[in-house]
Amino acid sequence: SDLSNFVTSEEWACLTSAQRDLYWDVMLENYSNLAKITQGSQERNRSPDYECKDCGKTFICGSSLIQHKRIHSGEKPYECKDCGKAFICGSSLIQHKRIHTGEKPYECQECGKAFTRVNYLTQHQKIHTGEKPHECRECGKAFRWGSSLVKHERIHTGEKPYKCTECGKAFNCGYHLTQHERIHTGETPYKCKQCGKAFIYGSSLVKHERIHMGEKPYECKECGKAFSHGHQLTQHQKTHIAKSYACKECGKVYNHANHLREHQKTHYS
Repeated sequence: SDLSNFVTSEEWACLTSAQRDLYWDVMLENYSNLAKITQGSQERNRSPDYECKDCGKTFICGSSLIQHKRIHSGEKPYECKDCGKAFICGSSLIQHKRIHTGEKPYECQECGKAFTRVNYLTQHQKIHTGEKPHECRECGKAFRWGSSLVKHERIHTGEKPYKCTECGKAFNCGYHLTQHERIHTGETPYKCKQCGKAFIYGSSLVKHERIHMGEKPYECKECGKAFSHGHQLTQHQKTHIAKSYACKECGKVYNHANHLREHQKTHYS
């Protein structure tokens, strides 16, 4: 192939499967970046030649149009041999395969954290630099990632483009729709390794695991008592507030209305 021409056949033969995948990925990344630069230069000099008949989007390169058309046709010719998942382009398959191999070739030089994709590393590095280049024009709030800004802007516009086909409920984030749909499907992908109990949401599993670990991260500032769940702390904090449920018969006061109701039964028994 054109990409393998950058190394000799002898060098290529010495590479492991993982090294070859990494080589291809890096070369595809470089090729993609070069294509974008070339395309930008061409766009300044001439109009796009290749137009999608389905949506009208135009492309400088015919191969880009071919790949784009798969979005409309649903064609996914690149299939993972391990799990059967298919992809529109070959580079996506290469990146996906790392889920099965556990390979993370892109390592952060600051903290050593490794990633399966170079763009994940680029995004991560902004944590160390503090860079937040994506700013909301409405309120000025800044974000590390463009996708976070897009989601944030929906707060201002009220846009909720992700709609549940079962009940019609709409969401401003695709991830929230995915979680919601599990209510209809009954899917519980987050399973406790200790007891096997499964949950719809990852956050629910995190809270549940505190039962096994004995972790109580929510501490009352008044008395120091700690709780495993936030709502338990909220309920507890009410005990430090002035008692507000008083019995009209005897004047006795209670922290909770249900305790008062139980007490009142003693007057009528």
